[in-house]
Amino acid sequence: MKMKTIRVGIMPMEQYKQRTIEIAKGLYKPKKDEPKVWFESVKSMAQILSNENQDLLQVILDNNPQSLKELEELTGRAKSNLSRTLKTLERYGIVELHKQKNTLIPEVKATHFQVEFGLVAA
Repeated sequence: MKMKTIRVGIMPMEQYKQRTIEIAKGLYKPKKDEPKVWFESVKSMAQILSNENQDLLQVILDNNPQSLKELEELTGRAKSNLSRTLKTLERYGIVELHKQKNTLIPEVKATHFQVEFGLVAA
């Protein structure tokens, strides 16, 4: 299984909104190598990629659970907590949740992260 590297960017919300508007108006075309995933701050990125979430991703990689129930047993975390965390990780493209019958099967999509950010002069 080939793991991909996700390029993540950090940009203040106001700047991100302005960038989005410029893209929508056709004034700015994102470069191919630009991040596709953006965080408002290093702190918000750290919350998503916390040690606890990294451990969760490792458990999924090592055990390939076929349901949230199985993942709950492997981690000792409540199903509701796992579900919320996995949905957040999915929103950032880190995990993909496959639905089979009435079961969600988590799959890790990224194991490496490149972070890009800069300081903007006032």
